[in-house]
Amino acid sequence: MERAIVHMDLDTFFVSCERLTNSQLNGVPLIVGGGQRGVVASCSYEARKFGVRSAMPMKMALRLCPQARVVKGDMELYSKMSHTVTEIIRERSPVMEKASIDEFYLDISGMDRFFGAYSWTSELAGRVRKETGLPITFSLSVNKTVSKIATGEGKTQRSNLHVEQAHVRPFLDPLSIKKIPMVGKETFELLSRLGIRNIKTLSEMPQDILRQMIGKNGTELWNKANGIDLSEVKPYRERKSISTEQTFAEDTIDIANLHALLIGMVEKLAHQLRSEHWLTSEVTVKIRYSNFDTETKQRRIAYTSADHKLNSLVRELFDGLYQRRMRLRLVGIRFSGLVRGTDQISLFEDSVEIMNLYQAMDRIKKRYGFRAVMRAAGAPLDQRED
Repeated sequence: MERAIVHMDLDTFFVSCERLTNSQLNGVPLIVGGGQRGVVASCSYEARKFGVRSAMPMKMALRLCPQARVVKGDMELYSKMSHTVTEIIRERSPVMEKASIDEFYLDISGMDRFFGAYSWTSELAGRVRKETGLPITFSLSVNKTVSKIATGEGKTQRSNLHVEQAHVRPFLDPLSIKKIPMVGKETFELLSRLGIRNIKTLSEMPQDILRQMIGKNGTELWNKANGIDLSEVKPYRERKSISTEQTFAEDTIDIANLHALLIGMVEKLAHQLRSEHWLTSEVTVKIRYSNFDTETKQRRIAYTSADHKLNSLVRELFDGLYQRRMRLRLVGIRFSGLVRGTDQISLFEDSVEIMNLYQAMDRIKKRYGFRAVMRAAGAPLDQRED
């Protein structure tokens, strides 16, 4: 049986949310992002006409489009709207995967036996628009890769595409290799230097040569260029929190070591957040005294996964919590109120430098292990995750 995989994407999601709350932003060039030293998290189609793009430094964006309206962004609003859309789709879909805060995959294979898959998806998209006011684009094809590429093309054409198996290669062949989701800047430049710029040329390359050029991902890239993607739609399960605790071999009252330990714990949890594309909106610190009295303190915050923001809050909560001159036997941290983020989310950080720093650190940790690079102030002690 031919698979039927839907990809749904909320158009310029942050921009659309802002316009729902302020109609004066409709029809004008709009940029959502951080401060002057930050980058563009999202921009309207009106701003894109001037060359503004996501991830562009804010200063450059404003040089290109000085008349643009700029808003800092409201992650609380975006999370609420994303949750609403998620529930609309989830309660009507046989299998739904939430790929990010504004992106979904559905597996509706076999639905054509009962009613038209494309018509059903179109009706679902219409319900999202009606109940939320948010624009949404979808595509239907035989796997996740082709569906995602088709959604991007559909936005350009202002239509929702249906790419059947017989039309997969004719659809993909003329497109730029940039359209393949896993092709980043470095891979694109490498292949371009060899004259490989469209998907058809890439699909005709021998797999072994492609593996030699870009490593183990060469086979996956070749498969995608040939319209092959066997990955499943992963059923959505909402994660409530992540946490870590440290029980000491001997009870301690050493404040300096406790502060250092907390830094290491935050760094580990924050790295996990970013690796799994989560953001947290609530931080809880727990302590247990030597007499087994347990106390906690928590605070809600704007959505983030940044070490420096979480470290300062955890330190503040801990210092406000630890008021007795009594030894501690345990400290713990929990990040809750989680929401899926995307690469866009990191663009809300204060500056390009901070964003680049975290991305570089995460790449090193992914390749060489978590302890490969850590803050000097942190204590990389063994921790037990709960």
